[in-house]
Amino acid sequence: MPIKSDRWIRHMSRQCGMIEPFEPQQVRQRQDGQPVISYGTSSYGYDIRCADDFKIFTNINSAMVDPKAFDRSSFVDHHGGICIIPPNSFVLGRTVEYLRIPRNILTICLGKSTYARCGIIVNVTPLEPEWEGHVTLEFSNTTPLPAKIYANEGVAQLIFLESDEPCEVSYADRRGKYHKQIGLTLPLP
Repeated sequence: MPIKSDRWIRHMSRQCGMIEPFEPQQVRQRQDGQPVISYGTSSYGYDIRCADDFKIFTNINSAMVDPKAFDRSSFVDHHGGICIIPPNSFVLGRTVEYLRIPRNILTICLGKSTYARCGIIVNVTPLEPEWEGHVTLEFSNTTPLPAKIYANEGVAQLIFLESDEPCEVSYADRRGKYHKQIGLTLPLP
């Protein structure tokens, strides 16, 4: 499974709409010169950004977290440029980018080292062939201190792996439950 390069990522995004909005270069600062956690095309991947809507898990209502019967009272909605994750807690977010994964590609997402070095773990399950949508991001604060997540800045890197043959059944073919998700998507049974 070869890893796809920056040239391939640019081509697929410009010609096929694989990543929208797409940043062809690595962005390290805003137009006003202020630094940002980098995002955009890298040598062998693409650094995605977190949007400004979050769901912060809370125990205010003593709800049980159950993936088969998710209780919406388990979290508090937050919209803004910064999200504070409470100590030893968890937040959901989503990407700014909408993705369309080609049929012969499997995409792996890994958290950026800037967050990992602060004890913030970014988790995303693999993006399967022909999956499309906004990526739901899972942030875990493993520290005993509050932690910040910055909206519209880089949070994780996508790595695109190409198979030597297309899959027989893609995520779209089997009508996966998270296909074409828009916005931040909660667990579905």
